Amino acid sequence: MPRHFDPTLINDPFDDPGLYVDLVFERRALLFDLGDLSRLAPRKLLRISDVFVTHRHMDHFAGFDQLLRVFLGREKVVGINGPTGLIDAVEHKLRAYTWNLIEGYEGNLVFRVTEIDTVGRLTSAQFSGRSQFERSEAETKQSDEGLLLQEPGLQVRATILDHGEVVLAFALEERAHVNVWRNKVEALGLSIGPWLRAFKEAILRRAPDDTLIEVAWRDRPSERTAALPLGHLKKEIMKITAGRKIAYVVDCSFTDTNVENIVRLAKDADVLFIEATFLDADAALAKARHHLTARQAGTIARLAGVKRIVTLHYSPRYKDRGHHLAEEARDAFVGG
Repeated sequence: MPRHFDPTLINDPFDDPGLYVDLVFERRALLFDLGDLSRLAPRKLLRISDVFVTHRHMDHFAGFDQLLRVFLGREKVVGINGPTGLIDAVEHKLRAYTWNLIEGYEGNLVFRVTEIDTVGRLTSAQFSGRSQFERSEAETKQSDEGLLLQEPGLQVRATILDHGEVVLAFALEERAHVNVWRNKVEALGLSIGPWLRAFKEAILRRAPDDTLIEVAWRDRPSERTAALPLGHLKKEIMKITAGRKIAYVVDCSFTDTNVENIVRLAKDADVLFIEATFLDADAALAKARHHLTARQAGTIARLAGVKRIVTLHYSPRYKDRGHHLAEEARDAFVGG
């Protein structure tokens, strides 16, 4: 069964930003940003397996304690990913509490924290309840173009943005689905079998069309296996369906480098969740505060070729004019 995910903003656009992504068929969820989580029921919080933090301003990180409170005492491993300094921040959060009685808890809560620096280097550490959340250093390695999470059906990538400090933006993408037409396989005289798995894997890793794929003939016992070019098989027996893609962008300046990085990250996304903090009439204030205007957000969405834009992280100065921010972003997205 293919993976599907259901992204939902946690709060009102004027409140703390955050995105909850339910992995519908896996009984778990991903969380983007750790602001106020009070609107998420405990049963939803308990589904969270991985968290992605853009940066550590309070409205993006204060919810760590809420998460800790719900998870404590349960047998659970949680991945937390973010920019440089995240490991120290989690350690300080955990050290703020006294854990002398934690040995009596039935379940062992473990946080695996990974931070990515400006050159793409990943550093990890682990905090286990069994050891009173003492820090245990793990590995350091180079990321593959900002890749933070890779599973058989999905991946999460990050890019570096400037907000007067380093922040991250994220893209979540399903793996493409390779649909094989059984009748066309048989029409070529081939049998349905394990070789199709190697065929699909070659497509998904973007192997060259002249790559030879070992196949199995249906009616040629003396020639049980042979090799056919990947390009020929792609043309004859399959169809590729692209997986869904969403991107999450908050807290950044409207600079050439930021725009370039966001467009690359969000290219052709089904949905771009992006801050629209100020109206364009207040562009000077947005620049001073290192935020986007609604028009700038819509422009970025159009340049990235996304299918839909969802705006968030509105400044409270527009409390009664939120629709103006949404409209300004939409006009820039649709009309340029």
